[in-house]
Amino acid sequence: MKLPQVIAGLLMAQEKYDANAFSECFSDDAVVFDEGKTYHGKKEIRQWNEMTNVKYKTKYEPLEISIAGDTITLTAEVSGTFDGSPAIIKYHFETRQGKITYLNIR
Repeated sequence: MKLPQVIAGLLMAQEKYDANAFSECFSDDAVVFDEGKTYHGKKEIRQWNEMTNVKYKTKYEPLEISIAGDTITLTAEVSGTFDGSPAIIKYHFETRQGKITYLNIR
């Protein structure tokens, strides 16, 4: 499956549990919504990723991707140390100039 460069970079960073590289895929003013919480900017996104790496040890297997301009929807099988693993989860991204500006995980 051919993934946009920023999404491929995000998944590669997650595979290595590299929260710094993960957060660098986002714009400075990016917003992430996950599990009812909102994270603003690279610092909070890095901290959120560090926390989820420790807590869940998540791995992503991309199943489907749809791209409409700067909007990307990734469907992935996510496994880790969480109840219900593995789960099929949709990631709704908005991008600008090769960076993620918005991510909503449902």
